[in-house]
Amino acid sequence: MSTKKAIIIGAGVAGLATAVRLAVNGFQVKVYEQNSYPGGKLSYFERNGYMFDAGPSLFTQPQNIEELFALANEPIEAYFKYEKVPIACKYFFENGKIVTAYGDAQAFDEEVHQQLGEPKGAVKQYLQQANTAYNNIGNVFLNYSLHKRSTLRKANIIKAIAAIKASYLLQSMHRYNSKAFKSNEAVQIFNRFATYNGSNPYKAPAMLTMIPHLEHNEGTFYPKGGMITITYALYNLAVKKGVHFAFNTPVQSIITSNRKAVGVVVEGENDMADVIVSNVDVYFTYKNLIGDAVKAQKILKQERSSSAFIFYWGMNKQFPELQLHNIFFGKQYQQEFASIFQYKKLHNDPTVYVNITSKLEPGTQAPEGKENWFVMVNVPANVGQPWNELQMQCRKLVIDKLNRMLNTDVESCIEVEEVLTPPMIEAKTGSYMGSLYGTSSNSKVAAFVRHANFTKAINGLYFVGGSVHPGGGIPLCLKSAKIASEIIADDFKKQHQHL
Repeated sequence: MSTKKAIIIGAGVAGLATAVRLAVNGFQVKVYEQNSYPGGKLSYFERNGYMFDAGPSLFTQPQNIEELFALANEPIEAYFKYEKVPIACKYFFENGKIVTAYGDAQAFDEEVHQQLGEPKGAVKQYLQQANTAYNNIGNVFLNYSLHKRSTLRKANIIKAIAAIKASYLLQSMHRYNSKAFKSNEAVQIFNRFATYNGSNPYKAPAMLTMIPHLEHNEGTFYPKGGMITITYALYNLAVKKGVHFAFNTPVQSIITSNRKAVGVVVEGENDMADVIVSNVDVYFTYKNLIGDAVKAQKILKQERSSSAFIFYWGMNKQFPELQLHNIFFGKQYQQEFASIFQYKKLHNDPTVYVNITSKLEPGTQAPEGKENWFVMVNVPANVGQPWNELQMQCRKLVIDKLNRMLNTDVESCIEVEEVLTPPMIEAKTGSYMGSLYGTSSNSKVAAFVRHANFTKAINGLYFVGGSVHPGGGIPLCLKSAKIASEIIADDFKKQHQHL
């Protein structure tokens, strides 16, 4: 039996992936989770026959999960099935224009040409540039630590630096997109990708224009059974590899000795380990688990990402005009982001996202002839706004907008309803201020100041998840697990060499 022991705090996606990697690498692994279930934000619930994924709804880069199963030498087919979807998203505008964003770049290019009057080839050229940027720059900045000298040996840094155009750093995402397209609608479509890490396209650097590569070059996918099956697959794989889980068991503090993490306190008892990995929001890790208020406050200097109102609606009819992913744009996009990040308010014309998994699994994700709607509006992080009042305002704004743009009576179709607010997101997932992605990317240096996957101040303590490098969202959380696990392996190798 291995004598190396690792404790992971939090069974979110990054915590689960880290548990698998460390178990495969010979560690005894124990995961403590304050909730009664694994997955963190990636959870689900059922109401009256309607199935709802509670958190993330977009699945890209399945290779991050495939890699874990290959590493564990387990057949992914026995745990997890998914399919590529032909339509990435359907976009609705208040002026009546509708754009179907096909997964195929050529078809998407033709659609934007036909519906918005963009020159043929404009979308394809944009996506080719996104592909180049992602493969030359993103593969380095997202797959390796930006805080380790070893990255200079492992990654092709010279190639990455050579691929960084001045416009990626000196221009905002919006300005870059405004030069790439002539129609306001096309610019708005590609500006929206800033929301994939909770950022503002009018402030975030144009480097974020590589994000559409994931959806339109690599593809958009749907996991059979809904997004929750990602959690189940990772959890079951971890259990198969011998990982032990303790649910309903919050960690009270991290034990340190001589600048080294040596264990955790759980239910008043010490549990010692060689490695401690925190999948808790990095702010709460320092503030609550380490008791370092100074470091916690330093982290708050970085702007928090946006949060969300999410309405879960069981609809008593089907809407054939909708797809799996749908966006109903607001008319004042720049003002909407100013409301979120500058004024910390709910905008009076919010963009609405509607995800409907029953489109791909009718009769399973929702009762026959009905649909399960996941309705999301981006809002500010929680700074004490009157959320109960804002919830009612937001609900009315969303219903009015959908009624207007779909020419229907949405409210009369709702027969099941639940809601998730920013304070609830913080309470359920431990994400400070209810921020969906930790910190935003609204500055040129955001990627470099995001907390590393380790700390020089405390040896043996590592960090994974959306609040640390490389960022939020399922693909990046899985990458954070890989980065941290590789740093742990390197650290143990160095320790062994020094013995």
